Amino acid sequence: MTEKILILDFGSQYTQLIARRVRELNVYCEIHPYNNAPALDESVKGVILSGSPCSVLDDGAPNPDLSGYLEQQPLLGVCYGAQLLAHSHGGKVLPSEIREYGRARLSRVDTHFDLLKEISLDSQVWMSHGDTIAELPEGFQVIGSTPDVQVAAFKVEGQDTYGIQFHPEVTHSVEGKTVLRNFVVHICGCSQDWTPDIFIDATVAELKEKLGNDKVVMALSGGVDSTVAAELIHRAIGDNLYCIFVDNGLLRKGEFEQVLEGYRHMGLNIRGVDAKEKFYTALEGISDPEGKRKAIGRTFIEVFDEEAHRIEEVTWLGQGTIYPDVIESVSVGGPSVTIKSHHNVGGLPERMKLKIVEPLRLLFKDEVRRVGASLQIDPNILGRHPFPGPGLGIRILGDITADKVRILQEVDYLFIQGLRDHNLYDEVWQAGAMLLPVQSVGVMGDERTYEQVVALRAVTSVDGMTADFSHLPHEFLGEISSQIINRVKGVNRVVYDVSSKPPSTIEWE
Repeated sequence: MTEKILILDFGSQYTQLIARRVRELNVYCEIHPYNNAPALDESVKGVILSGSPCSVLDDGAPNPDLSGYLEQQPLLGVCYGAQLLAHSHGGKVLPSEIREYGRARLSRVDTHFDLLKEISLDSQVWMSHGDTIAELPEGFQVIGSTPDVQVAAFKVEGQDTYGIQFHPEVTHSVEGKTVLRNFVVHICGCSQDWTPDIFIDATVAELKEKLGNDKVVMALSGGVDSTVAAELIHRAIGDNLYCIFVDNGLLRKGEFEQVLEGYRHMGLNIRGVDAKEKFYTALEGISDPEGKRKAIGRTFIEVFDEEAHRIEEVTWLGQGTIYPDVIESVSVGGPSVTIKSHHNVGGLPERMKLKIVEPLRLLFKDEVRRVGASLQIDPNILGRHPFPGPGLGIRILGDITADKVRILQEVDYLFIQGLRDHNLYDEVWQAGAMLLPVQSVGVMGDERTYEQVVALRAVTSVDGMTADFSHLPHEFLGEISSQIINRVKGVNRVVYDVSSKPPSTIEWE
């Protein structure tokens, strides 16, 4: 049985980050909503209570019964979690006279307590709270302070129960990873043996048992998630995995042929489907972004369903679902407000009456890449920038035509190839070009032109949740602009997007 740390989510924006930091220690952990927490079993080595946007003083604030966890396993409360521990045991939590948000320094560190071993006096930590613990309950002991927060860290006497009012999971807490290591390894006793190779062995064995001689059908996209998921399933059942790669006419230049050939070199049983005209017909006259996404999704379902029915006696549908998708579906407040439709196929399992197999549903994106490296998947696939499911369909603002796709494919090719040629590709999280519904006046030779405008977009990010525009060299941007205007018929102006997320999104639609 795999040992694990249980993280109870109270709605903090940082909860996934806590999990990622624990996983970086080669310790498996799971996030569960505080109001749907599982019972402890022998696999649980410790519990972490997350932060929250709520105040413990609010009516209706999260206040679960923690008696089933206290004294049973080591427990660490982070920010709201720490305040909840103090408040629920008779301590006093009050609104801060001055809201503490941002960097602070530890002015007191009792390093003989396991949680703060090897933590430096004056260590920088990150605070983010409007309340503060003004008075600890009986039996609670202060073990860390900042100049403004007397109770920055505490321990409950006679228990492996701790609380901290700073966030060790963010990089601004310089020794935060040490705090988490102290809790997970030294206090909880986790063995740090959850590695990519262990995950692969366990997953393949589980897939063999679950799938047996059944057939699995799976749509591949050329991206990291679907590729790694397919390789795991393939190792378990071989050619009983049937992969389908659909050309929706909205892929990058040459991508269909290149990706298909790459999959065949991997030994995957794959069929390529040219469905460009079906997608163009379905998209005809549609300019609204959501309308385009839905038309693309609906057409994909039709094409995939038709191809899947050519395979007899298929029982399972393979998917590249990863852990953030799973967490989102069971989050404290339910799925977040829809900014735009997700590109994953919705409704397909119900329509096809298939069971679902998701070998990556426990992994974060960076873990998927590490597993892929252990599987010896082509580094070009593992290092590939994220690419939207609707493809160039949401990078062409306005209606879509085959000619507009041609123009954007050529522009995108020059931009991406330029990033590779100048050794900039791996410094960027995601890059692409947008074809704008704008024409501008230009001069080529002695003639006046009135042609299309394209916007180049490149961002740096860790996980896509937030992003900053990439500060690409001006000389590079000038060179690429010149190439695009000279080589792509129909474009006479290039602009560079210097907005960040938030407030903008990475894609324009």
